[in-house]
Amino acid sequence: MKLTFKRYWPFLREYKSHFLLVLLGIILTVAATTATAHIMKPLMDEMFISKDPNMLVIIPFSLIGIYIVKSVGRYIQAVYTNYVGLHIISRLREMLLEKILYLDMEFLHANRSGELISRVTNDINRVQYFVSSMLPELIRESLTVVALVGYVIYLDASLSFYAFIVMPLIIYPLVRIAKRLKKLSHRSQEKNADVVTRLTEVFNNNEVIKANATERYEMRRFSKENWNFFNINMKSVYSSELVSPLLEIIAASGLATIIYIGGQKVYSGNMSVGEFTAFLTAVGLVFQPIRRIGSIYGKIQDAVAASERIFDVLDTQTKIVDGYIKLNEDIYNISLKSAALSYADKEALKDISFELNSGETIALVGDSGGGKSSIINLLMRFYDLSSGSLHVNGKNIKNYTQNSLRHHIALVTQRVYIFQDSLAANVAYGEEIDEAKVYEALKHADALEFAEGLDKGIYTQMEEFGANLSGGQRQRIAIARAIYKHASLLILDEATSALDNASEQRIQDALENYAKDKITIIIAHRLDTIKHADNILVFQDGKIVDSGTYDELLENSIEFQKLLK
Repeated sequence: MKLTFKRYWPFLREYKSHFLLVLLGIILTVAATTATAHIMKPLMDEMFISKDPNMLVIIPFSLIGIYIVKSVGRYIQAVYTNYVGLHIISRLREMLLEKILYLDMEFLHANRSGELISRVTNDINRVQYFVSSMLPELIRESLTVVALVGYVIYLDASLSFYAFIVMPLIIYPLVRIAKRLKKLSHRSQEKNADVVTRLTEVFNNNEVIKANATERYEMRRFSKENWNFFNINMKSVYSSELVSPLLEIIAASGLATIIYIGGQKVYSGNMSVGEFTAFLTAVGLVFQPIRRIGSIYGKIQDAVAASERIFDVLDTQTKIVDGYIKLNEDIYNISLKSAALSYADKEALKDISFELNSGETIALVGDSGGGKSSIINLLMRFYDLSSGSLHVNGKNIKNYTQNSLRHHIALVTQRVYIFQDSLAANVAYGEEIDEAKVYEALKHADALEFAEGLDKGIYTQMEEFGANLSGGQRQRIAIARAIYKHASLLILDEATSALDNASEQRIQDALENYAKDKITIIIAHRLDTIKHADNILVFQDGKIVDSGTYDELLENSIEFQKLLK
């Protein structure tokens, strides 16, 4: 817990003025709580026993005043602790998402989207209590205990000994239960991630589920995770809810001892009824904050477990180290020499060498898993070479900043991503919308006619995953997005697979004219779409087994001929 608090301290110290107000609220609350016990003495001795008529006015108004002070104190504390907590949580949520966005693809591929969503949402929410309420509540309850204990000792030191001899009996079960709660909290948060993962898969693949009539199958899978989550949470409930009854039994034992011994003192005349009532009230009030401290300690374990999961991500170091040179010119040359790439234990590329220059179009073909997409991963710097070299404009690709490098690359994959925004914003994704450029890009992508036919034209709102578009329309939008970017390296990975032949031919003609001064890399399974390529590389098991023009490979390459069948 100390380490977790240390991680939050840089955040907390930025809110000194807020915490001063919180402290003011705590002092008011503690003072009012102690006064609640103290007022019992004049209530009994002077009002009921001595029957002082003035007390009929003083006591009620004093009681109202005490609770006004207490309410004001609690309000001030609650408002400013929640402000601090919500503000820090909002900052943490942004920090966590920013960290995840900038981590390398290896990390993103290794972690399920549901797991990462759970950390940004569920774990962050659990931490809110830690960063906002934990410290103020602990201070308030601890000061309340100290003030009331001091008042009890002031009233009768010998009797207070019997009241607080049970304290060690309270601490031991709290520590044991807290340790168990932390372990269960870790498991609960992991299981929550499993539930979110299942939901994410269901919502992202609803068409497949409907097409295969597997609703019941998916419900069984979700139900298994859901009830596992329930069982772990119930284990936490069984443990955490032990705290209150245990403390109450121990507190009742202490109070019973006080009543017995204190009653003897009242009978013998060593203590007035008012003093005993004030003493008993103060002791009763002491056990309330102690019980709350026990509850707080249990909640802290949950927050600590969530914090550890959050800081585990924030402390993760990306394997792709950013370069120091900003690429300010177009990409005019790409050179790979003896390049090799491995993913974990799998060797994806072996001894790859080729060179590209502006105005050239190269096509990558071969069976699935042959290494074509790995070339793209290297050029985008999603991964770095295991050995060999990759140079862009004569410099090692690792020397360039990733943002400046990717600014000059337009990538269109067979999996099209449509964001919940206007069609124009999807085309101009990440840039200011220039209407003229949007229309030009849509025209080149053979998408202008259907875009203008939408309810609000290019400002029509796209649904999630582009559900209000056909597959071909989504693919045209993706191509228009690449054209709008006007990058010097254009990568097309099955970019026209969802289009009819006529549309595909129109887009190819437009792209050929658009890309005449650019480097174009095409990944294709339909080989009739790459007849115009200047060079075709045939991949097999991570190696280039043949290369040449379409006609040359058709005549001389057995592997290329196999792909045509």
